[in-house]
Amino acid sequence: MNHKPRVVVGLSGGVDSAVSAYLLKQQGYDVVGIFMKNWEDDDDSEYCSSNEDFVDAASVADVIGIEIEHVNFASEYKDRVFAEFLREYQAGRTPNPDVLCNAEIKFKAFLDHAMRLGAEKIATGHYARVRQREGRFQLLKGLDDTKDQSYFLHRLNQAQLSKTLFPVGELRKTEVRRVAEEIRLPNAKKKDSTGICFIGERPFRDFLNRYISKEPGPIKDERGRVIGQHQGLSFYTLGQRQGLGIGGVKERGAQRGGGEHAPWFVARKDMEKNTLWVVQGHDHPWLKSLALDANDASWVAGQPPQEGEYGSKARYRQSDSPCVLAPAANGAFHLAFSEPQWAVTPGQSAVLYDGEVCLGGGVINAKA
Repeated sequence: MNHKPRVVVGLSGGVDSAVSAYLLKQQGYDVVGIFMKNWEDDDDSEYCSSNEDFVDAASVADVIGIEIEHVNFASEYKDRVFAEFLREYQAGRTPNPDVLCNAEIKFKAFLDHAMRLGAEKIATGHYARVRQREGRFQLLKGLDDTKDQSYFLHRLNQAQLSKTLFPVGELRKTEVRRVAEEIRLPNAKKKDSTGICFIGERPFRDFLNRYISKEPGPIKDERGRVIGQHQGLSFYTLGQRQGLGIGGVKERGAQRGGGEHAPWFVARKDMEKNTLWVVQGHDHPWLKSLALDANDASWVAGQPPQEGEYGSKARYRQSDSPCVLAPAANGAFHLAFSEPQWAVTPGQSAVLYDGEVCLGGGVINAKA
């Protein structure tokens, strides 16, 4: 009797992980589904949909014909991800919880749990790919460039990638939906989630309010005039346009690419003076940077790439921008761009690419 390798799939209740489980079963694996519950605070509220997601995941497991286990990683999430998330916000930065969540929960706590279940590999519904070259594992972009999620996975290491499968990474989202409808998955038309990793979709400022103290202060324009009051610097991010509460204020003289009625954007946060600086116009010079410094680097290959030219993303929803990498000591590096980058935000990730290969990246410390 042939041994079927066991793969444990993270079933989130969404269509991507559901189709991933189906494809693996078709390929002859012994597939087991795991639903991860990682958030317990106010879990009965209107925003947290983990119960609904579990029902969807269980229905999918039923249709595909696999077992599903409900596992609670809430304490790990709170200690390893959420505590860091709050620390960063309180320091005035804007963290990316999905990056940390993948590194600490999905590919650490979940991977460890799967190995205890006798798994040879784990799988998720991420749009990315793994390739083995000369004994090393490479993280590649998903083939659907509108859905590629390698940015969020850039902190994965060799050991994690060696145990990971991304079955939908070779497909376009339209094909994934088509497969789901073909096999009559109950969640075939379910919309993609856009909330914070594992916390779901909810009014973000209200949510942060519960954990971070408010310290209102002045909003100033580039001339230093007070034009409003902010609710606490933690609640704003660079490049933010909505929710500033200064829509009626006009900047006379159509300065710096703005214009009398041009929208306001958050450009700087002065933590020492508790001041939020805003400018008018998307193309204002204060919103543009030709370089950035990052630290806490994590490289897929285990060591930094050579100094030189690469592509990079300083935020998820952007095309790769040409840059020159200069690695520094202690996990830091400097990127110099050929074109100005818009609203480079401390706390977000700067991720490096060599074509379709994701090399890794670090946390933006400062823009220059």
